[in-house]
This record gives sequence, C-alpha cells and structure tokens, in this order.
Amino acid sequence: MKLFHIKRKTKLENRFSPKMGRLMTKVTYIKKYFLFLPIATLHKYRETYYGEVKMCDDCHLYI
Repeated sequence: MKLFHIKRKTKLENRFSPKMGRLMTKVTYIKKYFLFLPIATLHKYRETYYGEVKMCDDCHLYI
C-alpha cells in the first residue's frame, strides 16, 4: 500500500471573467494525498471551449 499518491479530478465550476462574464468551465485539480487524505493542491487549470489549457488565476470564482 502506498502512503503518498496523486489524483487528478475534474469538476464543473462557475467562473467569472471581466471580459466574458459568467462561464461554466471544467476545472482540473491535481492533488497529493497521504493515506486517502488530501495534503496539497499541486496544480489547478481549466480547459477553454477551443481546447486551450489556461491557469485559473485569471478568472475569479463567481459569487
């Protein structure tokens, strides 16, 4: 049994961009786990409609 492992999970989130407004996008999280408990998020990115991969820092969560 491994103590540390890495999982990739994709979920649908609401995002807000000043130029485009509200958009629903798939956000992929890459997390590091220790005995099935999440320790840290290693990387977070989103895929655009055209297939480009962008960082999530340019869009804020829509509240």
